[in-house]
Amino acid sequence: MTPTSRALAAGALLGLATLPALAADTATEAELRELIRLQAEQIRQQAEQLQALNQRLDAMGAPAPAATATTVDPVQAQVDTAIADTRQDDMAILQAQVAQLAAGGGTGGGNTSWRRGGPELRNSDRSFTFHPRGRVLADFSSTSGSRFDDRNITGTNLRQVRLGAEGSMGPLGYKVDAEMSNNTVSISDAYLSWDTRIGGIPTEFYFGNKLKDRAIDSATTLTRVPFMERNAVASVGMPASGYFGLGAQMKMIGRNWHTTFGISGDDVGNSGDNTDSLTYSFRGHVNPLKRPAGFLHLGGWYVHEDYGLDTNRINRTPRIASRFNDNVRVSASAINQVTGERAWGTEVGGTWRNFWAFHEQSETTLRSDDVGDVKQKATSAYAGWLVTGEKPGFSARSGVWGTTRVARPVTEGGIGAWELAARYDKYDFTDAARGGEGDSWTLGVNWYLNNWSRIMLNIVQWTTENRVGAYQGEDTGRSINLRTQVVF
Repeated sequence: MTPTSRALAAGALLGLATLPALAADTATEAELRELIRLQAEQIRQQAEQLQALNQRLDAMGAPAPAATATTVDPVQAQVDTAIADTRQDDMAILQAQVAQLAAGGGTGGGNTSWRRGGPELRNSDRSFTFHPRGRVLADFSSTSGSRFDDRNITGTNLRQVRLGAEGSMGPLGYKVDAEMSNNTVSISDAYLSWDTRIGGIPTEFYFGNKLKDRAIDSATTLTRVPFMERNAVASVGMPASGYFGLGAQMKMIGRNWHTTFGISGDDVGNSGDNTDSLTYSFRGHVNPLKRPAGFLHLGGWYVHEDYGLDTNRINRTPRIASRFNDNVRVSASAINQVTGERAWGTEVGGTWRNFWAFHEQSETTLRSDDVGDVKQKATSAYAGWLVTGEKPGFSARSGVWGTTRVARPVTEGGIGAWELAARYDKYDFTDAARGGEGDSWTLGVNWYLNNWSRIMLNIVQWTTENRVGAYQGEDTGRSINLRTQVVF
């Protein structure tokens, strides 16, 4: 083998050694693995060719191109170095792939992700996924200062326990959640979805029992809102059929806007011995200003509901202190012979860096054959500051609260994310002959341990002025509430 031939062989091997580095930035994981396999095969073939050449040289009586005890062939040394460097590059690529998967929450060749706190199983192109879901919300509450002793109570409450699953099969998705509370089991989310495009606009269809898209807090799952309970606009503007409805929704999402149209009956827990209420709903929002540092949110919604025969009397009495304390409520006074309602609401607010602020209001008009139309109003204003610098977990895309991405999770040795929040809520039922009113101020501290768990402290200063019931007249008090939650 001439020195020129050996130099060419060494150059070929050195060239092969650089292929992984050139491909690492652009190739997929599968392509990198195939590239490494081909490279190893080429190295093996080159080694066999060198061995065959040595054998031929030995047979011809020529000296073998190998190092002796006292001298080293420089060409052979280059070949050996190229092979060694190639093997080191192979190892470096594999180590980089493992590190990348770990950073993205994946293991097992990318077929399992733990990014959401629980395992998400998926195939290589993610066209099929399966994610077991669950949540546990445990509360402590203590109320004091009321002039009614029955309102000054302390205790614990398992606010929510849910188990379920969600996943996708191409554009077809599904989600099922069963909630266990008050020693009963009920179905919350249970629907199929279909992702497509209409006129080039991403569109989602939902069929089944789903949270209605109405107001910010109403359209957000409880585990994502910044306070332990939804605001006044959510509770006063809630349709008689509830937050969930069994029916169909269509959601269109543009670059700076979204709209949702829905039609539904009662939720999945309907007894089935009467005609359902029928609810038509619309919600939309637009971001007239949207920058990397934040955005402006403007939104509105409208609901029209025709009651079923099993709903002819409405008596809303929303809690304003905590879910645990059933005695601290605002009474709207019962409205008889109701046939339906219409409700509307407005939303304005936005985020800027690690700050957020929103204002909402709503008005519900009950149609009654007994007393005519009766209005019920609510106002909520709230703001927050993520002290540790994270961006607020509000989705400009859908106009609802989402996940707060924790920069330094406690589970990785960090301090988590800390958030301060404040809210004012106003409940106004005075349009009815004996309707009450009330308001509350809430100060909240949220500690996000990681993306799927947090500890919440809410201090609520409340006032009620009811005209009916056991707690009539003006009354004030303070409720201290603490929650631990895990969602996966």
